[in-house]
Amino acid sequence: MAIRFELNGKEVSADVEPDTPLLWVLRDHFWLTGTKFGCGIAQCGACTVHLNGLTRRSCITPISRVEGGTVTTIEGISGEEARAIQDAWVALDVPQCGFCQSGQVMSATALLREIPKPTDENIDQAMAGNICRCATYVRIRKAIHRASDSLEG
Repeated sequence: MAIRFELNGKEVSADVEPDTPLLWVLRDHFWLTGTKFGCGIAQCGACTVHLNGLTRRSCITPISRVEGGTVTTIEGISGEEARAIQDAWVALDVPQCGFCQSGQVMSATALLREIPKPTDENIDQAMAGNICRCATYVRIRKAIHRASDSLEG
């Protein structure tokens, strides 16, 4: 049975087993490789996508949960918050190795959509599930503040 959903603004369907993780459907069926496999147990955040506007770890999300929903990946993220985050990431040279960055950007964008002027505590809480093995946490926090400031004016 095909699972139907919206992916980055397009209606799609995937004829896979209902318990197949969304991550593998994105990577292996739709060739969207920006969403990374990190740990497979929802602890690192590298696989973060937006499902119906909320952050979701795609490595543990069965495709059956996506039926009729809307999925946005790093390849499809858009809007003023996403642009502000991406611009701040570049301006502050946030990535080092870059492996975790798609998940970081997805989480940071969701944060700014929910809390336009986050505190350090808001940022720490929203980003807690995203591990950066290069430890660029200080630059990530600074970039989120910069993106927030740029949205103000």
